[in-house]
Formats: sequence, C-alpha cells, structure tokens
Amino acid sequence: MKLVLIFGPQAVGKMTVGHELEKITELKLFHNHMTIELLVPYFGFTPEMWRLCTKFREDIFEAAAASELYGMIFTYVWAFDLQNDWDFVDKICGIVEGKGGEICFVELEAELSERIERNKTPHRLAHKPTKRNVENSERELKRSMDRYRLNSYEGEIQRERYLRINNTRLAPDEVAEMIRRHFNL
Repeated sequence: MKLVLIFGPQAVGKMTVGHELEKITELKLFHNHMTIELLVPYFGFTPEMWRLCTKFREDIFEAAAASELYGMIFTYVWAFDLQNDWDFVDKICGIVEGKGGEICFVELEAELSERIERNKTPHRLAHKPTKRNVENSERELKRSMDRYRLNSYEGEIQRERYLRINNTRLAPDEVAEMIRRHFNL
C-alpha cells in the first residue's frame, strides 16, 4: 500500500489537493476531518474526541495496510514542536511500512493571506462543518500560528520520499499532478 501523507497548516489546501490527487490516481482520500466531523457532534473538541480520533485513524490505517488497497491519501496538521504529533506520524508510518507499504511525504505551505481566503471556500465548508463559523475558524487558524510550528525546518524531514510545495499561487490540480509525477503514482 502507498500512503501519501499531505501535511501543512490549516487552509493550505491539503484536502482540496487530496481530492484532485484522488481523481488522477487509484489512491483513496482519507482527510483528517473525516474523523473529526464524525466525533465532534458527540464529544466536542475534548480530549476524549481526540483520543477516539487517533484510535479510529490508527485502526483505519491498520485495516488499509493489511488490505489489497492500492493506497490512501491522508491529510494532517502536523505541529512540529509537539512530540505527540511526531509520535503519531511515526506510528502510522510504522503501521504502513510494517506491512511492506510505502510513505510519500508532501508538505504544503502558502502565504497567510491566501490561507485566509481558502478558509472561506465553499469546497472547504462543504466537507468541514466545524469550519463553517468562518470568523472562529480564521481566529483559530491565526492562533495556531502563534502556538505551533506548522511547517518543517529545512532538512528536518529525513525521508527519501519527500516533496515540499509552496502552493500559494498554484491550482489544486496542478499540485496534484506535481505529486503524481514526483512519486510516480
């Protein structure tokens, strides 16, 4: 199985690029809000919601890695200054690689002004109900930039299969094609 891990800050375009990549490959998109949106109505943004979210994600990766599935695209907001986030990425990589799978790391970055505009797009809001309060979502987007480091330092990702893209001025289908070509998907 192939796992394309697309990471970067909120509203950088991870899910949208993932949808475009899904269209041109045999990969299936599993964006991070699929588990969040399932659990928030019951638990809110609580530690229990995040515990279940992590468990569900790990279980899905276990099942996918053991299946005949060609591969998945997973989107993730990775706080590089939080050990828990590094541990989660290591765990899912271990699950996939432990079954002979391959991980492709794709880091997206974009200017804040572009991310603020993307935070309001109909596509994003259709797939992420918890982002529909745009004012609150924008406030959290800005707050997280002050709290966490959401893009890696140069050379920090030590994976052979790694691609970093500044997609500020690129269309999602262009970025998806760059990813497909780079990793021969």
